Amino acid sequence: MRFVPALIVSAALILAGPVIGQLRAALQSAFPDQYRAILVTAVGACVALGVVIAVVQIRERRLLRYGLLATALAVGVGYAVVSRTGDAAVDAVERFHFVEYGLITFLFYVAWRPVGDASLYILPVLASLLVATLEEWLQWFVPARVGEARDIFLNLWAICCGLVFSVALYPTARFAFSLRRESRARIRRAAAVLTLVLAAFFHVVHLGYEIDDPEGGSFRSTYTRERLAAIARDRAARWRSEPPLTWSRYSREDQYFSEGLALVRLRNRCWEEGHMVCAWRKNVILERYYAPVLDTPSYVSATGHRWPVEQRDDAARRVETAEVAAAEATDESIIHTWSKPLFWAMVATVMALLLFL
Repeated sequence: MRFVPALIVSAALILAGPVIGQLRAALQSAFPDQYRAILVTAVGACVALGVVIAVVQIRERRLLRYGLLATALAVGVGYAVVSRTGDAAVDAVERFHFVEYGLITFLFYVAWRPVGDASLYILPVLASLLVATLEEWLQWFVPARVGEARDIFLNLWAICCGLVFSVALYPTARFAFSLRRESRARIRRAAAVLTLVLAAFFHVVHLGYEIDDPEGGSFRSTYTRERLAAIARDRAARWRSEPPLTWSRYSREDQYFSEGLALVRLRNRCWEEGHMVCAWRKNVILERYYAPVLDTPSYVSATGHRWPVEQRDDAARRVETAEVAAAEATDESIIHTWSKPLFWAMVATVMALLLFL
């Protein structure tokens, strides 16, 4: 029963991921001028409330516990600096996300507090990282959200901050640094589960293939060249009668469509920034491998994304004198071309060491 609050809040955070963006958009639409101030105020109120509760609670071992509280605040400030994007609204949302994972870590800490040894400082971190991985994975599967391994480890800042704050607020009778045998086994099992889930997430989201095209250059995709061709034929046939004109936040995202849209955005950005070779190459890749994305009306564009003939001819003329060095200047792929068998061999080795060493 001690784990019920932590599990409920964790499930709510994971399952609410697809609609968080919609709620933020509704808030911003209702209060366009006050949107950022509302988020900043909410985050500030949560942090202030936590600090006040901690100060009221701290009655003994004050020097150590106040030191831990100050450390937690310093970690929070460090996170704010590292994760800053320059967009005030996005940064405010990230701060709120920080508070969410701090709360989850605190709830897992309270649930494991009776164990009475150093596993109390390890198990909440592993459990919270598992929640972060599952949340990012669900975001990758649904439209309008993005799931990346980078965001999981950014959440580690919030998790560490939440753990330090939890120890300051609600310490055990004495700080234990030893591990009982059953706690070591529990940590190994939890770490093995986290390793497996993280590896599966990374395999699905970040492992792919590098495809070389004689004119478009190399690009990365989660699909092989042959699979891309097969999917293109399938989408071209399907979208003639059922174009993707609508979407649902809890529907399955079409990753082929998303890859094509990402290349469209990169092509357009290269064009706007004057990187003609980049724009031309991305357009060639789109025409050869993602033609249905260019030609089909969708909820993103009612006219598709294919360049008009005049623009394509203009790009062909301009690319002859463009600087090749800037061709890939703005490409930011999250796909890695590591060997999948080798990757899973390493994962299996780590899990074997955790479970059987």
